[in-house]
Amino acid sequence: MSLESVTESVDEAVSGFFEPIAKWLGEVVFYAVPVGGTDLPLIVAWLVVAGLVFTGWFGFIQLRKFRLALDVVRGKYDEKGSDGEVNHFQALTAAVSGTVGLGNIAGVAVAVSIGGPGATFWMILCGLLGMATKFVEVTLGVKYREVHPDGTVSGGPMHYLPKGLAERFGKNGRTLGKVLAVLASFMILFFGLFGGNLFQVNQSYAQLVSVTGGEDGTVGSSAGALLFGILVAAIVGIVLLGGIRSIANVTSRLVPAMASIYIVACLVVILVNVTAVPDAVAAIVEGAFNPEGVAGGVLGALIIGFKRAAFSNEAGLGSAPIAHSAVKTKHPASEGLVALLEPFIDTVVICTMTALTIVIANPASWGEARAGEDIGGVTITSDAFETVLPWFPYILTVAVMLFAISTVLTWGYYGLKAWTYLFGRSRTSEITYKVLYTVFAIAGSLLTLQTLIDLADAVLFSLAVINIIGLYLLAPVVKRELNSFLEYVRARNAGHDTGGDEDQESVKTTV
Repeated sequence: MSLESVTESVDEAVSGFFEPIAKWLGEVVFYAVPVGGTDLPLIVAWLVVAGLVFTGWFGFIQLRKFRLALDVVRGKYDEKGSDGEVNHFQALTAAVSGTVGLGNIAGVAVAVSIGGPGATFWMILCGLLGMATKFVEVTLGVKYREVHPDGTVSGGPMHYLPKGLAERFGKNGRTLGKVLAVLASFMILFFGLFGGNLFQVNQSYAQLVSVTGGEDGTVGSSAGALLFGILVAAIVGIVLLGGIRSIANVTSRLVPAMASIYIVACLVVILVNVTAVPDAVAAIVEGAFNPEGVAGGVLGALIIGFKRAAFSNEAGLGSAPIAHSAVKTKHPASEGLVALLEPFIDTVVICTMTALTIVIANPASWGEARAGEDIGGVTITSDAFETVLPWFPYILTVAVMLFAISTVLTWGYYGLKAWTYLFGRSRTSEITYKVLYTVFAIAGSLLTLQTLIDLADAVLFSLAVINIIGLYLLAPVVKRELNSFLEYVRARNAGHDTGGDEDQESVKTTV
């Protein structure tokens, strides 16, 4: 029996077993209500409302403290002797590598095909709102992280939900928090294995096959798929064994590199078509408010834009606090401010560059997709670049590979923290997980397991319901942490001695 027939049999068996479960959970989590001629998924509304609430609660912090966030990233307010494993910049790049991926390339193309150019406007707005949500959840992640005797750090919703709720609401809060922590850990682990690992490897392999002659090309055979999977697994396994320090060292170089390559390519297309920029910007703004637009008019464009942004930057899902919790700091809100840059980079910059490139280049495939043709998002984006750079599919393949590997690495770390919360931090437990994760990377190039990937998406977004309820309940804690850090910043800027560790401790958060 050939390898291809084996993988097809596995795909069919898995789909047959999990498809009813995935379909049911997907219908529940992504339940949509008709609004203005289109459908609004309630989970997207839940995430957007959270962004609006936290934006108001913290007085448009994403705008007022944007410059301060940049100062923190570049190390202006670093504190000697802080617990943690990585600096602010490394924590940011590690988290960004988990969100920047194929969604920024293919997902955006789908958004502007269904929602028209106007979807870009609402995508940007949702990204700006998500900055406030990310600030809140990451501040809590650092506040309630666990620093282990060996200096390593564990954080995320599985830590701040039980600790924070116990601190605010006593015994009942502790019990509820522990239940939510177990659920959160399971959801993160499940998505990490299938969405953050297997899917990324599968899609990057598909792109590689497409530019090397298809199934009859150099790597199109089952042997080529296996070799590709083993290569990626080897890279992931080696880096994952080094922990967050190793991951951060890789992503702190990989993320700027892959973002730079992609943004430069976008700018080349835009500059070559510079005379079309005013019309493209006008199309984006007019399309956002044009009731005659596609996909249900203004509401359709809004919903598509919000949906793409929410799926891309993961603000409110509880994943990013795991990476940010490893930062070296004595003030949790300092990393919260750093984290608000994440949706800005992911959605406001990279997603917008993709959308603008497609609108300006206006490839034939985009017009066909808007007319109802079933065309893949990667194809549309690739065609947009190809109008100026005929060889760009090869560069896009490199970008996809970098995006995919960085995502796999970061979700490997997220999954590890979920795994150890559930099964303990013993050496045997950690090695078991790392072996399992690398095996999934190999399987990614051989299997599609689309049903499990769909199930993983539903599981991860169901975490947003749990996580955001916790964020609302713990928002007063974040407010105090922010005030504490701002006091430290004022004293530092004034040249005052900020004292020893006792002056750097977070203020008491019980109310």
